[in-house]
Amino acid sequence: MQTRGGMFDDLSKLMTNAAGVAQGMRAEAETAIRAQLERWIGEANLVSRDEFDAVREMAVKAREENERLAARLAELEAKLAGAAAKPAKAPRQAKD
Repeated sequence: MQTRGGMFDDLSKLMTNAAGVAQGMRAEAETAIRAQLERWIGEANLVSRDEFDAVREMAVKAREENERLAARLAELEAKLAGAAAKPAKAPRQAKD
C-alpha cells in the first residue's frame, strides 16, 4: 500500500511540475510575441490618434473650402455668361 501512495505522490508532483513548466512556456511565448509586436509597431509607419484626428479635421476644412470656391466659381461663370449674352454697346466714336 505504501508504494502505491508514493507512486501517486510522485505522479502528482510530476503533473504539478508539468503544469508549472507549461505556464512558464506560456509566459515566455507571450513575452516573445509582445516584443515582436512592439518591434513591428515601432518599425511600421503608424500615426497616433491625435495626428489622425488633426489631419481629418484639416481635410474636412479643405473640402468645405473647395465646395465654397466651386460655388463662387459657378456664380462668376454665370455672370460672365450673362454678360456675354447681352448685346454689346457700340463704342463711341470720337468726333474730329
